[in-house]
Amino acid sequence: MTPRLDAIGLVVSDLAAAVTFYRRLGFAFPEGAENEPHTEAGLPGGLRLMLDTEETVRSFLPQWQPPTGGGRHSLALRCESPSEVDAVYEELVGAGYHGELKPWDAFWGQRYATVHDPDGNGVDLFAPLAAAPAE
Repeated sequence: MTPRLDAIGLVVSDLAAAVTFYRRLGFAFPEGAENEPHTEAGLPGGLRLMLDTEETVRSFLPQWQPPTGGGRHSLALRCESPSEVDAVYEELVGAGYHGELKPWDAFWGQRYATVHDPDGNGVDLFAPLAAAPAE
């Protein structure tokens, strides 16, 4: 038996707000998803991003409570270019989302920035600074 990664799940306080945020990033949630207790968007390679409301989680785990303090995970989204990192960051921050880390040229060779989704989950935006050598 070999389990394989199939989906990434996030618990959200406001599903409509989360769907709106992730749609801005290109995630294709179905029409009406913002009115459901659970929704999924397909990702390249067959993975899925799943969003569940806190109420949905409490329906099968009644003692569940949202975590407190800083987050320990983030989604990392590769952009086409360093300029796209800047543009996506500015678009999201301009729309009122929290910019945690302004775009910068990281020492590991990427243009890198972090924005928080409506629940405070980190969404890292990155792109290689230079073209990778051909293999």
